[in-house]
Amino acid sequence: MSALTIFTDSEATTPVWQSSDADAIRQKLNGKGVRFERWEADRDLGADPTPEKVIAAYQHAIDRLVAEKGYQSWDVISMRADNPQKETLRTKFLSEHTHGEDEVRFFVEGAGLFCLHLDGHIYQILCEKNDLISVPAGTPHWFDMGSAPHFTAIRIFDNQEGWIARFTGDTIADAYPRLP
Repeated sequence: MSALTIFTDSEATTPVWQSSDADAIRQKLNGKGVRFERWEADRDLGADPTPEKVIAAYQHAIDRLVAEKGYQSWDVISMRADNPQKETLRTKFLSEHTHGEDEVRFFVEGAGLFCLHLDGHIYQILCEKNDLISVPAGTPHWFDMGSAPHFTAIRIFDNQEGWIARFTGDTIADAYPRLP
């Protein structure tokens, strides 16, 4: 179940707000300029869908975002617990960073934890199947895929180069809860 937990950026153990209600999550995040939506596939994708099948199932929603925001490219990323580089990738994503473009992710299956550092608070958004999140360009954040990752997500980009991170050097992410 999707969830949002908000902490202050000086107190990592006691949340100031929590909810698993999609409408409440959307309202809180939209108030900070973060897009949060729930999408549905227009067909059954099966147990292990190919990237082409995933894109075809959500092309209508991707087209809507492209028309609205001018995004230029998209792809599908999958991560599984048996990936030999999972620890290296997890460590990289756990470092606070920003992007020069929006970071748009739609979870087709599985889950991941986006952590946004906004206005003196840490917003931890547990994104699961059918969740779309768009983190605005320049927003300090990190991502936790857990120690046994399992997710497939559509990534949507403003530029052809795709995901380019600018690490902040701040170690704040080390203080906050992570996925098991």
